[in-house]
Amino acid sequence: MTSPVWHPFTQHGLNEAIPQVDRAEGAVIHCADGRSLIDGISSWWVTTHGHCHPRIAAAIADQAAKLDQVIFAGYTHAPAEDVARGLIDIAPPGLAHVFYSDSGSTAVEVALKMALGYWHNVAEGRRVSILVMEHSYHGDTIGAMSVGERGAFNRAYAPLLFDVVTIPFPAAGREQATLDALEAACAAQPAAFIVEPLVLGAGGMLMYPPPLLRAMADICARHDVLFIADEVMTGWGRTGTLFACEQAGVQPDILCVAKGLTGGAIPLAATLATPRIFAAHRSEDRARMFFHSSSFTANPIACAAAAANLAIWREEDVPGRIAALAGRLTAGLARLSPDHFTGHRQTGAIAAVDLKAGEDGYLSSVAPVLRAFFLDRGILLRPLGNTIYLMPPYCTDAQQIDRMFDAIAEAGARFAV
Repeated sequence: MTSPVWHPFTQHGLNEAIPQVDRAEGAVIHCADGRSLIDGISSWWVTTHGHCHPRIAAAIADQAAKLDQVIFAGYTHAPAEDVARGLIDIAPPGLAHVFYSDSGSTAVEVALKMALGYWHNVAEGRRVSILVMEHSYHGDTIGAMSVGERGAFNRAYAPLLFDVVTIPFPAAGREQATLDALEAACAAQPAAFIVEPLVLGAGGMLMYPPPLLRAMADICARHDVLFIADEVMTGWGRTGTLFACEQAGVQPDILCVAKGLTGGAIPLAATLATPRIFAAHRSEDRARMFFHSSSFTANPIACAAAAANLAIWREEDVPGRIAALAGRLTAGLARLSPDHFTGHRQTGAIAAVDLKAGEDGYLSSVAPVLRAFFLDRGILLRPLGNTIYLMPPYCTDAQQIDRMFDAIAEAGARFAV
């Protein structure tokens, strides 16, 4: 029987296999047909400590029996208060207020609205433009698409998108051009600059070093341009530190987190802001309030999962696990032949290479071929066009890493041109 489900980022006309997943634990997911798959991409970058982590699962079950949902406009609850304090404790210095939402896209939408609301309230809307980085991706809602790379992801929706100013990606040898472009754009007094720190995810796992991130933040600070760090993907240890901004000593005005906020167990997002952003919206004038919400803002069950995740970070050696995983990824990358791959790169627990496939970009015809190839070998990988990347849960062991790199090497020998 044909399924009525319409899957995300799936071209159903290709009739690709869509396995049914029944259960998961650690770094492995189990399918209804008996197959087991190593989750090489943390189920779209969300699962940090491993699937069905006992501490997080127990927190969800306990909270569901006490308080499942309550309106968050004018009400609060202990899980939301605890998570907010925990986030402020571990976030880059200067952030003092937490606004909850339910996905990375909405965390970005909230950040953009905070930035524009700030300038509307303190400068009568004289700063309205947004600066973005070439090849960036910030989500699939309208505002998030507007600040992302224009192309296959959003071409059909162009009439809905607002204009932005694009800064070139700081590729090797082009670093100064990026900084010069940002300096010139900031001189025109935009409202904010939004950036994926250190790693541009869906744009192809493009990476740049911490000193460049710091230099960009410094330029924004000199011109009083709000600096928005989209750490939806890069946060929660993916780049080797809890947040990528730490490696550059950057203190953003606004920080977006999601994905690993609950350890990947349940949807929750947060947008953190500095006191001045909050103060610009605080007033006896109700028209100056921050106009954003969703029905499930700060859902207590999701917040309980996030609180358990924060406890794991406080009480367990998560950085040690990430460092060990990063070492295995480094060794694996070194095994991949330059005859078949190019652009070997790594930041923390993220590793990527580009298959020499004769065509680049997200819509490269080799992508569905590679997905099927890895599935046949018991591995969940989802290449970005010809870019093959690994972003596994931190519990992934050496044998599982070796199996994934064996499969990648085999794919290179078979499909490289």
